[in-house]
Amino acid sequence: MQKSEMILQNMRDILKITLNLLIIYIIGGLIIAFVYSKTSPLIYKNKVESKKMALRKLLPEADSIEKTGSWKIHDKEADYYSAKKDGEIIGYIIESYGKGYSGYIEVLVSVDKEMKIKNISILSHTETPGLGDEITKDYFLKQFISKDTNHLITVKNTTDEYIQAISGATISSRAVTEDAVKSAIEFLKNKLKG
Repeated sequence: MQKSEMILQNMRDILKITLNLLIIYIIGGLIIAFVYSKTSPLIYKNKVESKKMALRKLLPEADSIEKTGSWKIHDKEADYYSAKKDGEIIGYIIESYGKGYSGYIEVLVSVDKEMKIKNISILSHTETPGLGDEITKDYFLKQFISKDTNHLITVKNTTDEYIQAISGATISSRAVTEDAVKSAIEFLKNKLKG
């Protein structure tokens, strides 16, 4: 076999492999696009439903919860709501985001008319399992109840006055407390004043 025939044979083999890979990539891309087109609406619908359920849990005594407006935090669009009972406002719910260790933490916080926290819910996060994801646990979230913005400070010591950081997850704790919750309540205070 001559050298030119070997080169030609190698070129054909390379072309066959390239063509096979291209076909595989196209088919794979089409399958992924098809699956995404079928699951994307379901994912969106589930997210909307879980948000509605979280809103109801934050102020269960409310007859109605109405979207009042939206605001931006960390270049993300967040909503805020008025909660009413018998046609009178009994509190507010604010959606917010905090910059955690591994990404953004989406939070819903409810407050009464005096801007004291009634409840808090973590909607989504990407914090480290077994460490930063402790922000979703009741022992951490219960610390927020009845606190105002003056007491939304993360500390490492044992405290009842402020928010005690999760050991080994201070960044996540601070992201929820000061970045998401405190910022949201301060925004709402300023919005209602103006």
